[in-house]
Amino acid sequence: MPFSPILAPSLLAGDHAHLSISAHLAAEAGAPWLHLDIMDGHFVPNLTFGPEVLAALRRAGLKTFFDTHLMLAEPHKYVEAFAKAGANLISIHIEPAYDHRATLARIRELGCQCGIVLNPGTPASAIAPFVDLVDLVLVMTVQPGFGGQPFRADMLPKIREIDGWRQSRGLKFRLEVDGGIDLATAAQCRAAGTDTFVAGTSFFKAPDRAAYARAMAALA
Repeated sequence: MPFSPILAPSLLAGDHAHLSISAHLAAEAGAPWLHLDIMDGHFVPNLTFGPEVLAALRRAGLKTFFDTHLMLAEPHKYVEAFAKAGANLISIHIEPAYDHRATLARIRELGCQCGIVLNPGTPASAIAPFVDLVDLVLVMTVQPGFGGQPFRADMLPKIREIDGWRQSRGLKFRLEVDGGIDLATAAQCRAAGTDTFVAGTSFFKAPDRAAYARAMAALA
């Protein structure tokens, strides 16, 4: 495996009345990343956070790596706002029609790492032209829009395919999964080549979040 495991708790599963507290709980548990699901009600049927939430978390003292996932119909219009607000990595979906290559380049120009994301129904081949340009590939293991959905094991062959490209071409991107991730499904994804794990419900409902984070970091 090219990378050690990283846990990225999803703030979407935290307490929306106390987002800063939830974000600090994730950091205190030992999670090095925080996953921020940005939904616009168009590309996905839900609304979540805007850039001001990221900026407010930074003002509240969060030093965590902000893994910012733009589930937007027009992500290219918002990358500057999220970079300015404190994103460390900005991931964009392949499915909407816009200039993906230019948007990835713009994210880098803004000083952030960049990622490309594909939905369950999108074949791995759709992102093949971009994998040498990114720091992260995110494979959705549920249909995006809402937390708490069951993991789709039929995404494991897609993960293996993308990991195969990475190995055969000597690429350095992280391979992330998001959707229905707990310690059991994370182990399946790890065996398929994943190194970065977005966990929402399972993390925030864990009786011992620090133990959960340690277990995720110890995946072989």
